[in-house]
Amino acid sequence: MSNSVDRREFLKKALIAGTAVPAFTGALPLLPLQAAAKSKSPNEKLNLASIGVAARAYANISGTKSENFVALCDIDSKRLEIASKEFPKAEKYDDYRKVLDRNDLDGVLVSTPDHMHAPAAAAALRKGLPVYCEKPLTHSVFEARVLTDLAAKAGVATQMGNQIHATDNYRKVVEMVQSGVIGPVRRVHVWVGGGVRIEGERSKENNPPSYVNYDQWIGPAPFRPYNESHFHFNWRYWWDFGNGQLGDFGCHYMDLPFWALKLKYPKTVVAVGEKAHGGVNECPSLMKVDYEYEAREDLPPVHMTWYHGGWKPKGAEAYEKNSAVLFEGDDGRLLADYGTNKVFMEAGKEAKPVEPYLTRPQSHHIEWLNAIRNGTPTGSNFNYAGPLTETVLLGNVSYRVGQKKLEWDADNLKVTNVPEAAQYIKREYREGWTL
Repeated sequence: MSNSVDRREFLKKALIAGTAVPAFTGALPLLPLQAAAKSKSPNEKLNLASIGVAARAYANISGTKSENFVALCDIDSKRLEIASKEFPKAEKYDDYRKVLDRNDLDGVLVSTPDHMHAPAAAAALRKGLPVYCEKPLTHSVFEARVLTDLAAKAGVATQMGNQIHATDNYRKVVEMVQSGVIGPVRRVHVWVGGGVRIEGERSKENNPPSYVNYDQWIGPAPFRPYNESHFHFNWRYWWDFGNGQLGDFGCHYMDLPFWALKLKYPKTVVAVGEKAHGGVNECPSLMKVDYEYEAREDLPPVHMTWYHGGWKPKGAEAYEKNSAVLFEGDDGRLLADYGTNKVFMEAGKEAKPVEPYLTRPQSHHIEWLNAIRNGTPTGSNFNYAGPLTETVLLGNVSYRVGQKKLEWDADNLKVTNVPEAAQYIKREYREGWTL
């Protein structure tokens, strides 16, 4: 039985109660009012389940701990025991599918390794449950499109965990760019410092610890023997489980130009990169990805470049930023990171003040909770986060097919000029697993 009511019922109740339904500017990528939680008064706590309990999962639990956690799920029983001390009434699980068999849930948080995002989130959406899912939204481009479509059909509150999206600074930058402070933008550079090196050999055979449900951890990925080098944090840097530095930070930093410039699907994508060390991880420690976007409405075409591991655009040292986004407009440049922004105007040009027009949520997590309760929109809903994730992951696809330029047919979810890219757009699931 669904735990939500449809949009029409919510609007009807709001009108009967004399409550005004808020209007939101089209500049913010928000869906129409989503279904509100069933039979919940504004002061009643929501029943939540968390799939994953440590690291980013714990941060997401902390952001929503005002609510009632009735289920905690993790494949590592040691981590699960630690988390359960804070929520002793929550039932413990090591299989998310059993969590979703419950009929008392109002929302689900998915904070697993990348390769498990889509199976868990898709199952929750099919049950009509609101979902908060860590970034990147999915492990593959195909999965991102599936979650986008499922969320639209479910009509429930969704939010991807790129929490910087809710910050005041990001919203100021979006307002400045969209208000034309630096003029039309045709070029964007996004760089993130730091490379990753994982030491040691990759063993051929090893037994997982007794406290780990390893088969459940592997999930739909190809089976490989347990190895500590790709467990917990380091899974990010093996293709079977993660998406490297690009997947880890792309949905944070590329979120800003994607939002400000109203981007969606790129026309072409080409990546170059390398492993500049002797570590055993598979993902490149150095990478550069060029995305070409066609004109949108009254906005000009855009060329966006991503860099990580120490590669940066020419002249970036002058900005003294290890990680940043640089918008190049006809009238000036705008440099931003998570918490700051600075405008550099061309000679004879003046930066005009901008009146704030975007909403300022209390937090990314609370915005999602409010959406569950009231049907109000979320900023990084899957309608927005899905295409953003597709954009990010296409860079890895280009790298993995030999650093070839991809011509992307978004409507048909297909690379038209590199047939071998299909295996990385949609991968085969391990026997016994489906999306």
